[in-house]
Amino acid sequence: MTTTIILVVILVVLIAWSIGIYNKLVTQKNRLKNAFAQIDVQLKRRYDLIPNLVETAKSYMSHERETLEAVIQARNQAQQAEEKVADQPDDPEAMQNLMGAEQTLSSSLGRLFALSENYPDLKANQNMMQLSEELTSTENKVAFARQAFNDAVMNYNTYREKFPNVLFAGAFGFSPAQQFKIDSPEEREAPEVSF
Repeated sequence: MTTTIILVVILVVLIAWSIGIYNKLVTQKNRLKNAFAQIDVQLKRRYDLIPNLVETAKSYMSHERETLEAVIQARNQAQQAEEKVADQPDDPEAMQNLMGAEQTLSSSLGRLFALSENYPDLKANQNMMQLSEELTSTENKVAFARQAFNDAVMNYNTYREKFPNVLFAGAFGFSPAQQFKIDSPEEREAPEVSF
């Protein structure tokens, strides 16, 4: 009788311990999703600003059509990649696609800003200056949101990889998450917005 009680107590403790690990994994994963939601908000704001920026520049830079179209195309690709990651922020492949699309968009914006230096009237345009300020502010907010997301990913991955959690994480389908990082050294610098 005593042996049965001891076995039942051990079994209850193991079940409670497993439930605790599972619940903590769920909590960490939800924090990761929330952190990406903050990036999502800022990226959407950025994607909304870009067409206005291009439209304002278009009237001054009519012969730079290729650059303007490249910015819009890069924006659309980044927006599509972002929508896929928003559904599954812990999907490494979707995150990799988003990082590549964001690098392309930043590069296209950098070319647009570099070309705009040749147009003094564009630089003096009040609408362009306001859009540039908003874009700069948004870029800063994106950087802060990325940092918070990467912290959440690190916490999730660290908890997931600890022993014995790693045994349960695999069994419960908690895969590692990927940080939102920029691989290209040129892309680590925010686009210069100085109109």
